[in-house]
Amino acid sequence: MNGAPVAVALLHYPVYDRNHRTVVSAITNLDLHDIARAARTFGLSRYYVVTPAGEQQRLAGQIIGHWQEGYGATYNPKRKSALELVRVKGSLAEVVGELESEYGMAPCLVATGAAAEATVTYAGFRNQLRGATRPHLLLFGTGWGLADEVTAAADLVLPPVKGPTGYNHLSVRSAVAIILDRLFGE
Repeated sequence: MNGAPVAVALLHYPVYDRNHRTVVSAITNLDLHDIARAARTFGLSRYYVVTPAGEQQRLAGQIIGHWQEGYGATYNPKRKSALELVRVKGSLAEVVGELESEYGMAPCLVATGAAAEATVTYAGFRNQLRGATRPHLLLFGTGWGLADEVTAAADLVLPPVKGPTGYNHLSVRSAVAIILDRLFGE
């Protein structure tokens, strides 16, 4: 991938539940594996899993550790390679701080969501990335999507993934794969 480093963050907080309450959602094994594999496939620099819940952080660490050490690492080296990108953090602020420390500037925050109002097209964002030096962080939400304050704080908002029907409730790992393909696929 040319241009600025791009990372992805899967936020488990602050996100909404089905009743539009702000909650901490649960980490899933499939999201850890599948988004890490998509991030590796499309050349992203890192995949952040964000949750303030200590138990969930430990669970993610155990799952990742299984594939990084011992039997899991030798059984499936490709999964090990993908999961090397994963960093578990307690907040979006921690992620931003790590990227700012590493690159010397705050990342451009790019929100996504099924109900989000886009401020940039996929083509426009691809063009912005060409020649950019500022890191970019793609934000995805679990549950029923990113809390409004996250989307409002973003520098850019990508269009939702929509099909030809009125049904619009993809799994986050499917949405990540589709969006990464739109942005970085051949």
